[in-house]
Amino acid sequence: MIRLLLVDDQELVRAGLRHVLTPDDGFEIVAEARDGAEALEQLGRNTIDVVLMDIRMRGMDGVEATRCVGELPDAPPVLILTTFDDDDVLVSVLEAGAAGFALKETSADDLIRAVEVVARGGAWLDPVVTPRVLDVYRAQASAQRAAAVALDQLTARENDVLRLMASGASNGEIAEALFVSVATVKTHVGSIFSKLGARDRAAAIVHAHRHGLVDG
Repeated sequence: MIRLLLVDDQELVRAGLRHVLTPDDGFEIVAEARDGAEALEQLGRNTIDVVLMDIRMRGMDGVEATRCVGELPDAPPVLILTTFDDDDVLVSVLEAGAAGFALKETSADDLIRAVEVVARGGAWLDPVVTPRVLDVYRAQASAQRAAAVALDQLTARENDVLRLMASGASNGEIAEALFVSVATVKTHVGSIFSKLGARDRAAAIVHAHRHGLVDG
């Protein structure tokens, strides 16, 4: 079972998530919270594999909560639940350490896939929202130029690893695809983070999309 914490100030949204993420599909909703502060309290009491986090909430919002979750020992990944009008905030959430984002309006199958990918250490960026988020990054011209230089420093194998990361593959799946050990993949991932100045997989994947390493 993938153990979940639902964080949203709307009961109707949480009810919808409970309807989709059921034990029959391998999920256990361990706890719920109405804002970031309650989420942190629940994380102190429960063992959680994935946090599903709203952005705009009364009290502590999703950006600050995601940052605080990332500072916890053995922090679980945070999957952001967003709407079409949150593009400007999504950049801040990714920089705060979120593993990715999914639209609240997404299909049940895509939401299940997103949670599964994040639970095993991958990143999920909803293809509907990703291009608009990338537009925010593209507006940062000086940062882009520096990032392009960093990308040129990647080896051919590191580029392969980054492309597979962007497809949602876990370290184990990357190792199988490239016929190398998981330890070797971890070394490549660490090198990619260092060269790109990326703090996590989501930031590295945004980098890959922005510079055309993957479609979309």
